[in-house]
Amino acid sequence: MAIRIIRKEDDPVLRKKAKVVDKIDEKIHTLLDDMVDTMYDADGVGLAAPQIGILKRIIVIDIGDELIELINPEMIEEKGKQTGAEGCLSIPGVTGDVTRPQVVTVKGLDRNGKDIVIEGKDLLARALCHELDHLNGVLFTDKIED
Repeated sequence: MAIRIIRKEDDPVLRKKAKVVDKIDEKIHTLLDDMVDTMYDADGVGLAAPQIGILKRIIVIDIGDELIELINPEMIEEKGKQTGAEGCLSIPGVTGDVTRPQVVTVKGLDRNGKDIVIEGKDLLARALCHELDHLNGVLFTDKIED
């Protein structure tokens, strides 16, 4: 396990679409472990693999309840709306109001390749949307409201 360097806003990797993970192996387990360590070291609540320069569809989130690790996550349902302040480990010192769904349902795989479905409300919904955006090359600053 290691702390990886978090890529900053001007890094072109943050604007690229991440690729689907075809095989979950020890390399993916190490990547997940490193992402978790990096997220906690930076006092973040979420991290996507592109933020550490890896174009794979992997995210980790911990809003204080429990650690969530998702491989190949996909949004399957969105409900309601919420507007609130967001920040990003890749854009330090910048915050802004972004409107996101109030409730989301996301499916993906856990570190063992088993199907997992997560329903997120409020902050967890926001974090899931934020990290999924990273997998598509979208930054929260693209969505900041005036």
